[in-house]
This record gives sequence, structure tokens and C-alpha cells, in this order.
Amino acid sequence: MNFEALYQANFSQLDETVDDWTAMIAKLSELRTTARDGLKAKADAADWAGYNAGVTRPFVARTAGEFDDAHTQATSIRNIMRDTRDELKTQKRLLSEAVERGRTNHLAVRSSGSGFTVTAAPDAPPSSGRQAVEALRDELQGILDTATEIDDSASTALRTLVDLTTYGFSGAEYADRDAAHDAIREAEELAELAAQRPEDLSPEEFDRISAGLSRYSGDELFAERFATRLGAEGTMAFWAGINERSVLLTGRLDDRVDQYGELQRSLGLTLATASHADTPAMAAWRTDAVALGPRMVPAEGGPTGFQIMSNLMRWGDYDDQFLRSYGSALMTEERRLTGNGREEAYPWGNAHLDPLNRTGTDDGIDPLVGYMRALSNSPDAATDFFNSQYVSADDDHEFKRDTDGDGDDEKAGLSNFQYLFEERQWPQDWDSEGEESISGRNYMGMALEAATTGHPAGQMPTADTPAHTEAQANLVESIFSSVSDDPSRLSDHGHMSDSMGQIASEYLPDINRATADDVHGSIDKLYPAAGSVADLNHVDVTRFLVTVGQNPEGNAAIEVGQAAYMANLMDYHLNPNLPEDQRYLDNTQSVVEEIARRSAEVGGTLAVGRQEAIVGPAAQDAADFANSVAQQKNAWSGAIGTGIGVGVSFIATPVGGAAAGGAAGTVSSMVLEHIFQQSETSAAQDAARDAAGLWRDAKRLNIDVSQSAAEEAAQLHHRPDADQVANWARLGAQDGFLDASANAQRMADDLSTEVQPG
Repeated sequence: MNFEALYQANFSQLDETVDDWTAMIAKLSELRTTARDGLKAKADAADWAGYNAGVTRPFVARTAGEFDDAHTQATSIRNIMRDTRDELKTQKRLLSEAVERGRTNHLAVRSSGSGFTVTAAPDAPPSSGRQAVEALRDELQGILDTATEIDDSASTALRTLVDLTTYGFSGAEYADRDAAHDAIREAEELAELAAQRPEDLSPEEFDRISAGLSRYSGDELFAERFATRLGAEGTMAFWAGINERSVLLTGRLDDRVDQYGELQRSLGLTLATASHADTPAMAAWRTDAVALGPRMVPAEGGPTGFQIMSNLMRWGDYDDQFLRSYGSALMTEERRLTGNGREEAYPWGNAHLDPLNRTGTDDGIDPLVGYMRALSNSPDAATDFFNSQYVSADDDHEFKRDTDGDGDDEKAGLSNFQYLFEERQWPQDWDSEGEESISGRNYMGMALEAATTGHPAGQMPTADTPAHTEAQANLVESIFSSVSDDPSRLSDHGHMSDSMGQIASEYLPDINRATADDVHGSIDKLYPAAGSVADLNHVDVTRFLVTVGQNPEGNAAIEVGQAAYMANLMDYHLNPNLPEDQRYLDNTQSVVEEIARRSAEVGGTLAVGRQEAIVGPAAQDAADFANSVAQQKNAWSGAIGTGIGVGVSFIATPVGGAAAGGAAGTVSSMVLEHIFQQSETSAAQDAARDAAGLWRDAKRLNIDVSQSAAEEAAQLHHRPDADQVANWARLGAQDGFLDASANAQRMADDLSTEVQPG
């Protein structure tokens, strides 16, 4: 900092700038409120359909979100500038006071170029002489050094904050300059510690890295600076290095190994945050991370970049484009190592490699496992990945399919979904208990859940979840068809069924359309939907539901979702305000019977799966099914009565969306409470049932909820035929169970025929 610049500093322009930013924050606050309560609220309440549901509505939501980020970024900039101004004013005051104090002690301070000089008055030197001159000089220099550090750190923080995003605004929030400066400084110091040789890392340094990453993993300035200072190769070398047996044998980190899992998580979350930064340095990091994928890091004989990085991807929401580039390169290497899928992926399963995953679920040697977990948090990237081509029909491979339906298998191209779900021989792996790991396919199921639903796996959809896209619907068609072709693809790996159940629960309009077989030619009116609809085959739906129905979690997700969906449909179609052009039929009895019938068919088909699981070879405990339904209550706690819990494809009531329909809230809440109470009762009782008893219980429950939903909706809408709808619902539900039984029998006959020799 120039002595004269600080001594003569005029902060009026900086004062005006701070005031301008404060005024801007107030304006952005108003715009944010308008966007949230006006623009977005209207978009949420609108009856979106088709292209608008899949594109315009999400665009409005993102635009409204940008106002939040703009307000946050403006506030951070104002806070940093205000704090910097106040601190520089303090340093100017201290400088002026020191100069004046020196003058009273017969010391003269003069600017000299960019610096200054301190001299004693020749006619009246201070009593302490040279010591007084040096003391004042050091004091003044200390003030200038502090001012320089304040100015430089503020400049760095502001530039980095603005550079984090090329378009739009950063959501990074800082109360003052010190907070931003501390984040950047901590990142640089921790990166320096992580860059040293792993064998030289002390337990205390390990603790500092772990604590720092845990504290700052979500801080955008910290994450960008840590990642770019350490570099992509340095990041991989750090994680691989501290996991090397030779390093662990030194004994320095022996008592820290049980903390590796938390460090892995914090490091992964930090890199996920950093991946969204659009600074040139971070762009280079992303490019390097992909390029290093096939290479051994840090030296020959070690793990590859893919194996290291995939284990750090298990947490957080990574940048979609980075995940796309990474996944494309990863599958290229997979094709090379397996000869386009001819061989098992043994090269990934090198037994001499040290474990790279410290969560206990698997060793982390197969990079597809961690990558699947990453996709489960990033829906858009997951959709693109599974729909991407693995091999074409012209490539050198041995995959065959009956693509034209003539009964003959021919060489065909495969998508990434088809290869991973149907063909890949996943390397054998073990968890921390010595049991064979299920993580690979389990995480694949979660990734498919994200890819098809548009939200991270394990979450329920919200009002902000976009309606289904064509790419998502196409993937759902592939999943149902694949399971139908070979149910063992799912039944042999039941741990995927919870995700498959959630997928089905969010595609209930599509499933119900398939079971109805468009009997009256206006199925789109009976099951209205926003966005793209999966064109599902009735037989495929039956086989899929029976297969998923054998798993308690998958069964419960669909059963509860179908009950809520059926309730919302009753409200929708029994509403007298429904416009003429949206009505399925003018005959109320036919409408109620058809809704109840299709819903009961879904319930009956699930019951077949439940029977198979309980009385079949799996010998599943019936109480597990009841408990799984009861546990759904927690997942639905914020969605009951909104229509959102069954997915955003249901466009609901004529007043503008399920979330806005008061009647839908009443009907679905009542129906679901009945479901949950029944499950709690069943779980508390002796759950042993014979096949006939299981079927009767399921049939009775489906009839009860159909009748209740119809009665409740009719009464709320003051229907003159309210006293008749329960009987219509009962008749429809009974027919639905007959349909389910017949379909299941045909399925069993078909599967029996398929396995006969010749």
C-alpha cells in the first residue's frame, strides 16, 4: 500500500459504491419476492402440459432461483466492500495518529516515492534518538502492511467470487471480508499440507485437513481455491497416497484410519462444490481429471485416475457437464479393458490394489460403483448417461437382440443402460464385514431412479421437480421392457427394487394408461399427464410389478403411491367444475369403476409379487411388507394431500394443479391414513399368512380405499350420486383383482413356456 495513497485517502467514492450496492440489494430483494411469490407461484399453479411442462416451467423456476443467487451475491459483495472500507478507514486513522504522535516527539514523516522516510528534527531530536525513529518507522510500515493485506485479500475475494460463474450468479454468502479471506487462506494452507509426501503427513496435519474440509466443504471460494491449488493430479495423489499400504505401514496414521471415511466424504463434497466454479483454473482441473482417468496415479502399479476419482464422487452434486465428460471417458476405458464387453471387468478388480473406498460398502476398485453413486445425485447427467450409446451395431462386439420382432437375434447396438443393466459382469467385491458387496448394482438402481424421476435418489419429488422429459420416459420404457424380457435381471438383485418401486410410483399415470388398454379411445383424459408419457406395454407392466412387488420397499412405494394417485383421480373426475373438454366420460359410474378397476389391478399385481416372496423360495417375512408400508409415512409426511408425492406428471385438478386442490388434499390424506393404519396393525399382529389369506387381505384393502376415496370426493363436491359411488368403486376394484389374477397367470404360463427346451 502506497503511504501517500493511504494517508491522503478519500473514501467518498467507496462510500457511494457501498451505498449503491446496499440500494441494489433492496431492489433485488423486491425482485426476489416478486419472482418467488409472483412469477414462480403462478408457474407452480398453472396447468402445464407438453413442452411447457418439461421446459418452460423448469425455466421459470431456475429464473426465480437466479434472483435469490443475485441477491446473495450482491449482499456478499456489499459486505466485503463495506468491511474493507471500514478496515481501511481504521488503518488511515492509525496512520494519521502515528504521524501526529511522531511530530509531537520531534519526528518528521515524509512520503518518498511509494514509501516514506522518518527523520528526527535536527534542532530538537527525541530523547531516545535512533530507537524512536526506528520504532515509528516499524509502526508505520506495519500499518501499511495491514492495509495492503486488507486491500489485496478483498480484491482476490471479489474477483474470485465474480469469476465463480460465467453466467448467472454465485450463491456464495459472506458476512464480511474476513470470512472470505479466511476461506481462501485456509484452502491454500490445506492444499499445501495435502501436497506433501503422504508418508510425511503427521496425525496433527491429517486432523487439520479433515477438520478444514469438513467445515468448508460447501464454501465456493474455499473449494475452488483448494482444488485448483492442489490440482487434479495432486488431489488424486493425496487420496491414493494416504491409502497406500506402504504409507499405512509407517504407523504415522494408524490411529486415524477409522477417520478416513469422514475425510473421504468431506473431500468429495469439497470437490463437488468446486466442480461448479467457472474459473479458468477450475476448467483446467476438470479437463485434467478426465484426462488422468486411464492413467495410473501417482505412479505405475498404482490405481488409475478413474478408480481414485470415482471414490471421491460418492457425495455431493457434481457439475453435470463434468460428469458427462467423465462418464464418456470412463465407458471408453471400460470398452478397452473388456474388449467391448466380451470379458469380465477384471482389470478394474486388481487384487493388488489398496482399498480406495472407506465407507465399508465396497473396496472401491471398480470405478463404475462410485460413478453410479455420483449420478444418483445428479439427475440430468444420469439421464444423458444411460441413454448414451455404449456400442453401435457396427462395432466389434457380440451383443445380439431381436430388434425387429421376427424371433431371431441379430447383432445390435446397446445403450449404456442396456450394457450395465443387462450385460455387464460386475466385478466381485466385498464389504467391510467380508460379505459380497451389492453396491455396484444398488447404486446403479439409485442412478436410474435419479435419471428417470428428475430428482436425486432417495428423495421425494417436489413442486419444483420438472415434469418428465422424453429422454426420461424413454428410459423408463427400456427399464420395464428389460425386466419383462428377463425378470431375473431384477429379482436376482432385489436390492435395486426400492429404487425401481420409486420409479414406478412416479410413473403411475403411465402405468395406469397401460393397464387400461385405452378402452374408450380417450385414455389421456382418464389419466391426464404433464410432460412426456412413457409408452408402456400392458404385459411389461404386469411382469415389472410382480417382480418389484417381491421386495418390501419396492412394493410399498408403489402401493402407497397408487393409493394417493387413485384418490387424486377420484377428486379430479368427480369435480363438477371439470371443463367439458377434459372429461373422460359423462357416465360417472363408468369413470369411478374404471379408476377403481385399474388401481386395483395395480394393487392385485403387487399382491401377486408379495405372495411369491412370502410363500415362494425367498420365504420373505410378511411383516417386512407391512413395516415397509408404515415407513412410507415418513417419506410422505410433507407430500400427503399435495399430489406431488406421486410425481409431477399428474396435472390434477381444474383449479390448477394438485398442490392447489383443497379437495385432493382431503381425499388423499384420508386414503393414506387408512393405508398406514392398516399396515401398522398388520405389522403388530402375527404376520404369517397363507397365499389365499394374503390375496384376500390385499383385495379387501384395495376395495376399502377405493370406496373411501370415491365417497370422500363425491361428498366434498356435493355430488347427487354420492350414495352410489362406493358401490361402483367396489365393483371396479373387484374386477381389477380379477384382471390382476388373470394377467399373473398368463405371465406364469408365458415364463414357463419360455424356459422349456426346444
